[in-house]
Amino acid sequence: MDAYAMTLTQRIARHLDDKRAEDITALDVTHLTIIADAMVIASARSALAVRALYESLTEALEAEGIVPRRKEGAAEGRWIVADFGHVIVHLFHEQERAYYNLERLWADGTNKLEIDLSD
Repeated sequence: MDAYAMTLTQRIARHLDDKRAEDITALDVTHLTIIADAMVIASARSALAVRALYESLTEALEAEGIVPRRKEGAAEGRWIVADFGHVIVHLFHEQERAYYNLERLWADGTNKLEIDLSD
């Protein structure tokens, strides 16, 4: 994964952590797909909290000129997917996260990224 993608992944994870997202996971998917370099997966306890995480993250990145290429699920707030080019962000209500278990699909035992969430 290139430095830009890693930096963006780190910034996204840190922002989500600052906004109290739960169970933040980052995966390097460069060897599994061409659609992105990384995925960040996080969850919240309510649909309202999931939408708030998405809105806060989008606002922060748009201030820097980084806009999502595509987004899905923002109206419902149960599973929001935002494609930021190098990084795809999945924000889940905790029940949907447990049900879909994206980590099972995308993690191969070697690609979990260590993200520094300290300030």
